[in-house]
Amino acid sequence: MEQYKQEFIEFMVDCNVLKFGDFVTKSGRKTPFFVNTGFYRTGAQLKRLGEYYAKAIENKFGFDFDVLFGPAYKGIPLSVATSMSISSIYDKDIKYCSNRKEVKDHGDTGILLGSPICDGDKVVIIEDVTTAGTSIQETLPIIKAQGDVNVLGLVVSVDRMERGQGEKSALEEIEETYGLKTTAIVTMAEVVEHLYNKEYKGKVVIDDTLKAAIDAYYAQYGAK
Repeated sequence: MEQYKQEFIEFMVDCNVLKFGDFVTKSGRKTPFFVNTGFYRTGAQLKRLGEYYAKAIENKFGFDFDVLFGPAYKGIPLSVATSMSISSIYDKDIKYCSNRKEVKDHGDTGILLGSPICDGDKVVIIEDVTTAGTSIQETLPIIKAQGDVNVLGLVVSVDRMERGQGEKSALEEIEETYGLKTTAIVTMAEVVEHLYNKEYKGKVVIDDTLKAAIDAYYAQYGAK
């Protein structure tokens, strides 16, 4: 596993973004782990997060695209932080764009924040975590309504590797349904590999009991 992936997993633990216990997802699944990107709360944390996203984007897409689109609300700071990291680390000036939940009718009017999306633009979508893949159904029409654009794909922080609407993972379904490339900074398999029965800052994050609960979850909800 690449060094930056290991560092990102530990970064999620440090920020309390990656949690283990008993949770219920929005889709009603009882899960022993939860990823909440709302716990990235400081400038330093967002700066590092943007750097990890930038690395994942470089690995999958390169930087031959025009706009990084972050759907409201959590996608707004992600698109800003990551476009800044792409500029500072790779010297590539990528435009950022997000949508508003409500259309603004005064001042800076319209549904978009940041850069406009123009005919011919190549767009990469940035999100936090995709569980069932429903958000892409809302995001694509907003982007497509701006003109003749080419949406290249989607980047998320963690691939939960569980079923979407069918038997395949949400990211695989997005690839097949919409013809988009998808990638994640890390997968849950990589998270488990890095943390299982290994001490991190004096504590074993994933012990045998938690590993068994994760395995049972994937036996029920894991992508085929």
